Amino acid sequence: MPAMIWKDRKRFLGMPITFTRYSMSEDRLFLKKGLFNLVQEEILLYRVRDISLKRSLGQRIFGVGSVIVNSSDQSTPILELRNIKNSDDVKEMIHEQVEEMKMRRRVRINELMDSGDEGEEEFDDEILDEDF
Repeated sequence: MPAMIWKDRKRFLGMPITFTRYSMSEDRLFLKKGLFNLVQEEILLYRVRDISLKRSLGQRIFGVGSVIVNSSDQSTPILELRNIKNSDDVKEMIHEQVEEMKMRRRVRINELMDSGDEGEEEFDDEILDEDF
């Protein structure tokens, strides 16, 4: 099991009393839920396309929020980290880790755009700074 950078639980009324757990390693985002029947999902961070934050009035009252992660992952294209503490900080942490993993892996244009074209060029630093 890789070392975790961050972990939290889905919260109910601000308290971590659910069986849904979220965590992030250097290169993956994980979801584990269930007590008797366990479901595990993971997204490779370099496949993340967009990250957004949602905080309803009730979530703001209890000091939580939801981070929505959109990815090019086939089995889990959208992963919602619901009712987590410090949701705006977590969103930024995920964003920074995603950018680091994309730079390390030199993500191809077709991976980001899901165009299916195999002959695309790899990004260089100038293109990343201008377009993204």
